Amino acid sequence: MNTTTPPTQSVERVSSFTEDELADLCEATDAAIIGGGGFGWVSPPGRQALERYFRGVLLVPERELFVVRLDGRIVGSGQLVRPPRNNEAQAFAAQLMHAFIAPYARGHGLAQLLTQRIEDGARAFGYHVLNLDVRETQTAAIRLYERMGYIRMAVHPHYARVGGKTVRGIFYYKLLQPGGRVTS
Repeated sequence: MNTTTPPTQSVERVSSFTEDELADLCEATDAAIIGGGGFGWVSPPGRQALERYFRGVLLVPERELFVVRLDGRIVGSGQLVRPPRNNEAQAFAAQLMHAFIAPYARGHGLAQLLTQRIEDGARAFGYHVLNLDVRETQTAAIRLYERMGYIRMAVHPHYARVGGKTVRGIFYYKLLQPGGRVTS
């Protein structure tokens, strides 16, 4: 008889973290970067740079940091980025950015759970549209976003340089409000 307990999973918005949580987040980020999903980084920038980066994210009023936990340890994160206050014309739309799950924690549905929680956060703030972009090499993320109803709106042919090669970027959006329309 198998009595193995399934791992506990959670996604939460954080405004602070302990040193152990920051260590977990940096470790997961390094693993994700090495695994090809480094949200801009193509090689790990070092522990101090990551610590400064994540501490800085918590200080930016327009950014909400969501962390993913598996059995209590942080194994991924993503950010909901609100438009700046002076961007009245696009005040209805937010952006999902820098989402990743460490390779050692994949296969549990955490990326979908993270995306759903960020969408819920965007709705709670009153946003009608959520935008995101990914490198074409991030095929699992592309499949996830398309399965979750994100609409491909553009391809940027010169989006990033990875391993000395130019990589295309794929841009998506999703309407968040009932009826799929942007209203005033």
